[in-house]
Amino acid sequence: MGDGRPDTPPASTAGRLTVRDVLDLDLVAPWVPEVVAGSAHLHRAVRWLHVAEALDVGVMLSGGEMVLTTGLLLAGDERAQREYVESMQRADVAAVVLGLGRAFRTTPEPMRRAAERCGVPLIVLHRPAPFARLTEEVHARLVHGRFAALDLSDRVRSSLTALNLSGASLQQVLDEIAAHSGCPAVVVNLAQRVLASAGDKGSLNDLLRDWERVSGQVAELAGSGAVTVGPDGWIVAPLEARGRQWGRLVLFGHRGPEEFGRVLGARASEALAMHRLLGDQDRGWEDQAAESLLHDLATGTARPEQLVTRVRAAGLPVNRRIFVPLVVRPLGAAPEGRDDLPEPIEHALAEHPGVAGLVARIGTAGTAVLLSIPAGQDADAAVRKVAVRVHEELAGRGRTVVVGAGFGCRELDEVRRSFVEAVHVADAAVAGPPDAPVARLRDVRLRGLVRLLRDEPELQAFIGRELGPLLGNPALLEVLRTYLATGRNKSAAAQVHHVSRPALYRRLQSIESLLGIDLDDWEQLTSLYVALLAHEAQRAAGPGSGR
Repeated sequence: MGDGRPDTPPASTAGRLTVRDVLDLDLVAPWVPEVVAGSAHLHRAVRWLHVAEALDVGVMLSGGEMVLTTGLLLAGDERAQREYVESMQRADVAAVVLGLGRAFRTTPEPMRRAAERCGVPLIVLHRPAPFARLTEEVHARLVHGRFAALDLSDRVRSSLTALNLSGASLQQVLDEIAAHSGCPAVVVNLAQRVLASAGDKGSLNDLLRDWERVSGQVAELAGSGAVTVGPDGWIVAPLEARGRQWGRLVLFGHRGPEEFGRVLGARASEALAMHRLLGDQDRGWEDQAAESLLHDLATGTARPEQLVTRVRAAGLPVNRRIFVPLVVRPLGAAPEGRDDLPEPIEHALAEHPGVAGLVARIGTAGTAVLLSIPAGQDADAAVRKVAVRVHEELAGRGRTVVVGAGFGCRELDEVRRSFVEAVHVADAAVAGPPDAPVARLRDVRLRGLVRLLRDEPELQAFIGRELGPLLGNPALLEVLRTYLATGRNKSAAAQVHHVSRPALYRRLQSIESLLGIDLDDWEQLTSLYVALLAHEAQRAAGPGSGR
């Protein structure tokens, strides 16, 4: 598991050295190196050092070598000097190092001009240099760095695979990736919408605050099917599943060597692909991202200063908007047990240009929506139109729902209270569906208030005081419920229970006797009605429910 520190050794031990890295070695300084040509190309990677005096050494090279020579076979032949440098260019060498003293006392001008023309770094050493020592030092560093890169690859792969096989969440996997890389990690889809993020919260907040610009730079940096390492340690790795790219992983500000960054990007993208394949096939990462964001908005988990940046990065407009939470609850079981609410809700939203929304499941019986409506529009009318279309979409699939709405919010930090209101409105509307396409707090009246307070200890105690003796007698409790629901119409209540009126009278008398009340006393009757509503709200919430 990562410990929050980047898994990278110092640059000198990385799996790749540049020409500049070699020249900066303490071992080289006493030999007085001078770059006489190709100084713009010192960033080239050095794959190996090769000591050679042969004129045709270029045919034995495969690219990336730093060639060390004294030039014994080049002295006195300007044409050979030029052709030698040109052959180095064709072999794609990293640089040529010429030791002065044996064949040349000063830099040979034909070689220097050819090297400048060909873009080949030419370095001369003004004091005698034992090439064997330099070769040994550089090769040791290259080999050590490659082993370190392999070790990093194994450790990252092992820890991420263990997380995937243990059933870890996407956030846990991404947290581990951020810990290994020592920098913020962000997963985006191909539309550059942020699906998940991990790492230092302050750095993430800065990135997401300017996400429109940052995402544009990420798109420019992204390569075609390979891990790309850009300036400032930005690493972009494509995310694929079943041969199709669906997103990108971006590491912002990796401080280690480029090769280590490529290793991290490759191993991390493999782990994320595995997580997607092993995960819930019915809930894509877009769904999970929306669910996580809406959960944080609804519960107030996220700090106010983080809300705007996260919502904007998720693709929801935030400037000059009114935010209205909706909660959609199904009436009855879904056909064949399918939870298909989010898809038709998204279809309904797509038909209302200007009104944007995030949609996510909440629990096992409902869907949350956060609408973003332009401030110049009539928010209530927009909510009503969306609700009407939601009902139409779902009716075509054999579904009936209630839609509860919270109050409109001009600030995102107000959304939490509005979501609480929407949840309670929808819960209350399930028990008594309104005629309107969308229910508001004013529509659910006393039933809504009772639902709002159903978890309060005082209300629970009130239920016990008012209905206590009937709670153990469900038959009489239902008679009382029916009696009140029919407006105290005894004939109607008797018909509902398929009993005669005298039999109903006897049951009502039993209720009066058990409770010690008079059913003709309006104040006592009102208390019973409120207690029944509260009891019904608790039954709808189910066992062990909380706020």
